[in-house]
Amino acid sequence: MFSTRTLRIILLALLLPFATHGYAQSVEALVKALPDGGYSEREQVIFDLAATGDPRVPGLLETLSDGDLYLHEDTGAVVAATREGKIYRLSDPLSGDDLGTAEKGVLDKIRVNNRLRRAIDGAMGQLTLMSDDLAVRQSAASNVLATADPDALPLIDEALAQEDVASIRQTLEIARAAIILKTEASAEEKEAAVATIAAKGDREALTMLTSARASASNELLPAIETGIRKIERSLAMWSAGQNVWYGLSLGSVLLLAAIGLAITFGVMGVINMAHGEIVMLGAYTTFVVQEVIRNSFPGLFDYSLAIALPLAFLVAGGVGVAMERGIIRWLYGRPLETLLATWGVSLILQQLVRTIFGPNNREVGNPSWMSGAFELGGLAITWNRLWIVFFAMAVFAILLLVLNRTPLGLQMRAVTQNRRMASSMGIRTPWVDALTFGLGSGIAGIAGVALSQIDNVSPNLGQGYIIDSFMVVVFGGVGNLWGTLVGALTLGVANKFLEPYAGAVLGKILILVFIILFIQRRPRGLFALKGRAVDA
Repeated sequence: MFSTRTLRIILLALLLPFATHGYAQSVEALVKALPDGGYSEREQVIFDLAATGDPRVPGLLETLSDGDLYLHEDTGAVVAATREGKIYRLSDPLSGDDLGTAEKGVLDKIRVNNRLRRAIDGAMGQLTLMSDDLAVRQSAASNVLATADPDALPLIDEALAQEDVASIRQTLEIARAAIILKTEASAEEKEAAVATIAAKGDREALTMLTSARASASNELLPAIETGIRKIERSLAMWSAGQNVWYGLSLGSVLLLAAIGLAITFGVMGVINMAHGEIVMLGAYTTFVVQEVIRNSFPGLFDYSLAIALPLAFLVAGGVGVAMERGIIRWLYGRPLETLLATWGVSLILQQLVRTIFGPNNREVGNPSWMSGAFELGGLAITWNRLWIVFFAMAVFAILLLVLNRTPLGLQMRAVTQNRRMASSMGIRTPWVDALTFGLGSGIAGIAGVALSQIDNVSPNLGQGYIIDSFMVVVFGGVGNLWGTLVGALTLGVANKFLEPYAGAVLGKILILVFIILFIQRRPRGLFALKGRAVDA
């Protein structure tokens, strides 16, 4: 059996030879009327052209919108004209037939303004509502909703009778409701239209009802006020959900930045002030990889992050091992000297990067699969943030696996719990320290790969995360990965809920005050871990 749309196309095909002559004169008469009158009269002609359904009208309206439609003063004909040097090439605006050339002096442009362009968009929407192309129908429905022209109501009803795609039906129903509020429909119809718009529940619907409230009758006003309150409650709920998402997104970033620090701080008791600069090295590794790919292998750009991740881990991990073997191992048990030494290393790394790459921000692009955004209900979610959340959880899971299921993880836990006993059992604690520091630094490096997708890559990149990373580690519990996860997500969500009310700076200050008060009650954080750093 044929679908309704297929039957309609067959019927149009059968009737087209007989109908063409009937509406051709009407369309041509309307085209001749375009130069007459002002913008209001021209707008009505545009809607009349759309009402004909003539397949030649979209091209005509597009020419008019582009400003290429003219009145030929010598012949009185409406023509399409394109400039070729000092003369204009003329063509028939309906058929496209070549009409020769003319000088500028005999042509008078049929002018359009923004109001007419909106009318043209609406007319084009009406003409494409019956298209078999899903994307064309969706675009047409959106245009009809944007213009909300009462003349389009019969066509909308016809389209709704045939439309079987839920998203397009919803757009058409909202457009119909918006048009009903502009007409002299009955009170019952208008109340139903208000309910339809209120069910949409977004800011566009709120704008529609707020505009309708200004001219609403006393009978309709209570329904509009109820709809507005319903939308405002819905928006408040979605806003809270959006803050939760922003908080989780920020928390995943803090987790990536802090998780490496949690390992080195927990196992070794080292306050590594160069941790932020190691994150920065991972970001600059991503920049170098992308520059090589742009210049030599542009087809591999979408794989640039997959290539940069292991390289960033190796670069940052190598720097971490070199720091531990060259500086930190001589300063165990001397926390103040360790802090000052690593701070000096951070300054050296910053200056080294400035010397090599310069002080300005460097461009790191998003692969196609991390670009753009999508909406989930009332939430706006960017792909790069979503992938970073998944990436942070994957890194956390892999690190748990390493600590609990590998020999290195077993040795690290043994050294954390009792260094002397671990050494007496044959564990080479100096190499465990070096590998632990390398592992923590390598994770900081891959954190830099992720941060390069959402932040500026500059020599100061790490400075924005070092304080937050320490707060996460201390709040969650020194050396405890689960504490780091809970602490990062908690602080991220709390920060995003405070920002709208207190501002970004004051919000961070309040978070810091909260952590200070919390540590007064629980000095070992949310999840206390017994180890060398704690026992000391």
